[in-house]
Amino acid sequence: MDDGNPYGDHTGNAQNCSSLYGKILRIDVNNPSQGRNYGIPKDNPFVGNTAGYKEEIYAYGFRNPWRFSFDSATDKLWAGDVGQDRMEEIDVVEKGGNYGWNIMEGTLPYAGGNQTGLKPPIWTYGRSQGNATIGGFVYYGSKLTELTGSYIYGDYVSGRIWALNS
Repeated sequence: MDDGNPYGDHTGNAQNCSSLYGKILRIDVNNPSQGRNYGIPKDNPFVGNTAGYKEEIYAYGFRNPWRFSFDSATDKLWAGDVGQDRMEEIDVVEKGGNYGWNIMEGTLPYAGGNQTGLKPPIWTYGRSQGNATIGGFVYYGSKLTELTGSYIYGDYVSGRIWALNS
């Protein structure tokens, strides 16, 4: 889910775990509970917290993640996160991870703040190469064996497609 702001996350949603904005959520649609159409997996990172954090949150600190997918061989969760002005990023998402928005934009400081514990992206590219990263998938097909195990993703604005060795 994006940060809910038109520019710069001026409300701080991505770093606020009491908000669902700027997060990747993990829910269980097969086991509704507590009057919701879904349940919350018991091993989500904020289940049972007393700080008012949303229990649906799996990871946070995202600006605008466009598509994510699981690597079918490793179960790693890959996501493309659209940047604000300077950088696009690719992340491998981990349970409870803070991916830095709006403290950081990719690997560059944005609004500033404590960078301790932030998960850096595994790949970034600047606006000279594109303006809106679109998450892809790790390829295990049989036709392009030289790409086996590579993360295939693209940029919505430039139309470029890349393979990132995973």
